[in-house]
Amino acid sequence: MKKILINFAHPAKRHSSINKTLIKAVKNLENITINDLYANYPDFLIDVKREQKLCEEHDIIIFQHPLYWYSTPAIVKEWQDLVLEHGWAYGSNAEALKDKIFLEAISAGRDEETYHKDGLNEFTLEEFISPRKITAKICKMTYLPPFCIFGSHRGIDKSKLETYTAEYRKALTALRDEILDLDLAKTKIYLNEDLDSLIKKAV
Repeated sequence: MKKILINFAHPAKRHSSINKTLIKAVKNLENITINDLYANYPDFLIDVKREQKLCEEHDIIIFQHPLYWYSTPAIVKEWQDLVLEHGWAYGSNAEALKDKIFLEAISAGRDEETYHKDGLNEFTLEEFISPRKITAKICKMTYLPPFCIFGSHRGIDKSKLETYTAEYRKALTALRDEILDLDLAKTKIYLNEDLDSLIKKAV
């Protein structure tokens, strides 16, 4: 089984039933490590060596966070600025992250239709998250489209939240067990747009 690291970043997690529910659903899965960045580094003094060691020990690196002002919470950028050092994460001889899977799990405040050129937000979510996509490429990682939850500002009803939670658990389990079709996943806009089609059937 592959090992999964979830770098969880929510500066106000006590107010986020969505992210708390997602974390609760997967935290007891085998081979999954939850790394709560705001809890571990309330002063933003990130332990670079600790974070690099965590990355080295895991095969799949997930950043779970809300979409804050069309980007990540501040600590994710701080993490990237400090942890992704030249010679370790990128550069001609850097291979610490090579072939590891990069994935974002994002909760977005507005509905999906607002994220396009004619919508309220004028850009697609794919455009907003493109800096992380190219970051993964520079670090020689395998980039997968994000697992996305929309409409969090208005609240998500219980049944829909249960669906998102089950899909998140299913996605992470499939990644861990290497039964998720990575090549097919790369053709999707969101990992969870048609998740069942990405999971390889037992022969």
